[in-house]
Amino acid sequence: MKPQTAYNELVRHSREQALLASCIELVGWDELTQMPRGGVENRGHQLAYLSGLYHKAATHPHIGGLLDTVTSSPLVADAESDEAVNVREWRRLYERSIRLPRELVEELADVAATAQQAWANARQNSDFSLFEPWLENIVRLKQREAECRGHAGVAYDALIEDYEPGVTSEQIAALFEALRPELTGLLAEVSRSSRITQPRILLREFPIDRQRIFAETAAADMGFDFERGRLDTTSHPFFSPIGPGDCRLTTRFNYNNFGDSFFAMLHEMGHGLYEQGLDSARYGLPCGEAMTMAIHESQARLWEKFIGFSRPFWQHFFPLAKEIFHDALHDVECNDFYRAVNHIQPGWNRVRADAVSYDLHILVRFELEQMLISGDLKAGDVPTAWNEKYRDYLGVTPANDAEGCLQDSHWASGQFGYFPTYTLGNVCAAQLFVQVRKDLPGLDTQLADGNFSDLLDWLRENIYRHGQRYPTAQLMERITGRPPDHQALIDSLRGKCGEVYGKSE
Repeated sequence: MKPQTAYNELVRHSREQALLASCIELVGWDELTQMPRGGVENRGHQLAYLSGLYHKAATHPHIGGLLDTVTSSPLVADAESDEAVNVREWRRLYERSIRLPRELVEELADVAATAQQAWANARQNSDFSLFEPWLENIVRLKQREAECRGHAGVAYDALIEDYEPGVTSEQIAALFEALRPELTGLLAEVSRSSRITQPRILLREFPIDRQRIFAETAAADMGFDFERGRLDTTSHPFFSPIGPGDCRLTTRFNYNNFGDSFFAMLHEMGHGLYEQGLDSARYGLPCGEAMTMAIHESQARLWEKFIGFSRPFWQHFFPLAKEIFHDALHDVECNDFYRAVNHIQPGWNRVRADAVSYDLHILVRFELEQMLISGDLKAGDVPTAWNEKYRDYLGVTPANDAEGCLQDSHWASGQFGYFPTYTLGNVCAAQLFVQVRKDLPGLDTQLADGNFSDLLDWLRENIYRHGQRYPTAQLMERITGRPPDHQALIDSLRGKCGEVYGKSE
């Protein structure tokens, strides 16, 4: 077979796989937003069946033969060409997929679907024991997956590979080792400040129907296309890229906490803008798909924290917020609201965490995940270990399981290895934002005027249009001149703390 013919066949197969993946994504979205509880068992069977079909097609020996035909051909001579990028990623995914038996893939999908409902029930009742056997089962399956995938002595590294190829737990631990003293030092400085913020401004009565109006208005103003997306409610915020023209955002609304829903929406909207900015003509091909999760999370964190927590952002949106939430905000000035948004105080909740303590929440999860996968921590011991780490790292103790180890849905869905990408993304977001400010010197004025188009165009040009062309480190170096570096994040946090709290006494 000629290389071009083989390549064309791989393109056809890749697009078919993308369609099947979109069906799996849609069924999963429905489970977490619309499905009645009684449908969980059948939904697990559906997801297992669809995942099995996907795996069978992805691992067919014919795919390996096609890849062999094109891998050393002139088609891929230019490493940055669409063809070379596609073949590189197809080869990587194929070699990872063939190491997993189909029955394991199906069992993981089935168990995760039921575990999601068990987690939601356990969280609602604040009773970890209701989720414990499901977590135990998922950990067992993920351990087996890691062994099937293969690793160089650390099973957890095989799971990170799904989200951030080439990054190891040792590298992530080194990043946290550099970040932790800086973050705890900043928290100590803030605690010594005599300046007072009023975070309870955000804890007044905010009618949910008006929260939705404000959230959708803000998202549309920032560039999210509601003709090609939507916003729904769920227990734990997430986004679902169903396919071109269909990107689903979710959030959870809290009548007495404005930030709980709005900033979660901004985070998911950042993911959504990335997905909507991909080249639909390349849909189903690696060159038309989003980069690694670190880059994806960088977009979510950039829009949530670096834009949504900025003064220019609220100079534009606070008058609208005051109009929509008149009863709650009639006596509040923009500066007080801005300072409330940027209040720094360690707490138990990751999604609502302030900018300084956020990565300490990720550190807790990163360390517990490693211990679970290595077998050093049993599922039943998670609540105690969780609370101990929160006392050590953040100086707080969750009041119950719902506030503690049941607050995230990631483990229920089997997403071990995902959490570190939040911090990797945070680091990249800070670094990217420094470059944005250099390239768009009038950005603050634009944001205050409600003009987000230049920022969105910059992201489209520098990140979205490339698909998976460049690995994370290479992409960051192309844009900023250096690979991911935590210093930009620390500098940003120091600047924000100095603005809001002044110098420590």
